[in-house]
Amino acid sequence: MNILITGGAGFIGSHVVRLFVNKYPEYHIVNLDKLTYAGNLANLKDVEKAPNYTFVKADICDYEKMVEVMETYHIEGIIHLAAESHVDRSIKDPFTFARVNVMGTLSLLQAAKVYWDTLPERYEGKRFYHISTDEVYGALELTHPEGIKPPFSTTASSSEHHLAYGSEFFVETTKYNPHSPYSAAKASSDHFVRAYHDTYGLPVVVTNCSNNYGPYQFPEKLIPLFINNIRLRKPLPVYGKGENVRDWLYVEDHARAIDLIFHKGKDAETYNIGGFNEWKNIDIVKVLIRVTDRLLGRQEGEDMDLITYVTDRAGHDLRYAIDSSKLQRELGWEPSLQFEEGIEKTIRWYLDNQEWMDNVTSGDYQKYYEEMYRGR
Repeated sequence: MNILITGGAGFIGSHVVRLFVNKYPEYHIVNLDKLTYAGNLANLKDVEKAPNYTFVKADICDYEKMVEVMETYHIEGIIHLAAESHVDRSIKDPFTFARVNVMGTLSLLQAAKVYWDTLPERYEGKRFYHISTDEVYGALELTHPEGIKPPFSTTASSSEHHLAYGSEFFVETTKYNPHSPYSAAKASSDHFVRAYHDTYGLPVVVTNCSNNYGPYQFPEKLIPLFINNIRLRKPLPVYGKGENVRDWLYVEDHARAIDLIFHKGKDAETYNIGGFNEWKNIDIVKVLIRVTDRLLGRQEGEDMDLITYVTDRAGHDLRYAIDSSKLQRELGWEPSLQFEEGIEKTIRWYLDNQEWMDNVTSGDYQKYYEEMYRGR
């Protein structure tokens, strides 16, 4: 099978590419990425020479190029992760988010339709898998503003964390109610994907996931940014009072879910992917400080004074909470890691890979790969 993975040099995408290249040697994995600031081929050095792996530098908004890629590599399945994803950037530059997330997705959908329509079997055995976000659903209320248990309890299960702040959750039928340019663009792209199934019969599946964390995440996001700032003893800017609640999912668990849904999910279905693992932002920050301090040989918690409260983000949703029961019930998936294990594993990775972090924060990785792929 020939599979196109878009955004495969990014955070989640690189984990999906690695999983598919290693797990399915009989597949040909085509990683297509524009290599913007968040795309880094150093994330995939361990598989870049694999015989079943090909990298293509291209923009998903380039429709003619997408058709060319479909035809050249005889693509039978698409896992679409390429997107602009940082809310703060979307507030400053909504046009880029609309162009990439909406028009880029439309470009891929049409390229898939046009190419597959030329084949004798048309859509049989094909799949367009679109990865989306829980942010399209809007926000939930905090039923238990203080939580129902102390944060970071080593005895609390993921399900207990899931119930910590409220009994209402996003399910697959929750009405869309996006509040940021980012989530509005993703919501629009989701609608286009479903419309292509309803109008043309394109075999699609959509997943909406919660916040991911783990190795190779670009350090504009909270967890890698704060780990690095703690290491360097720089301020930790927390929006508002840090009361916003998010559901956290370890990235390799998300990649496993994508693998399962790509192969066994039902056409035209939506699946929510979450960690059953809610935390207030300020509690996450305190966990990061305590664990990072300990792993650096400092007194645990000595860097709490780095916390700096800043003006809240515009349109900042209060709480996200995903209900993954459908995915568990129908396909048997569940998270493999408790948060305590996953966050320590993540912090260790960033501390052990400081060269990667330094290259990313300096931008040197972009210069290297720009030269490597110039003219291709």
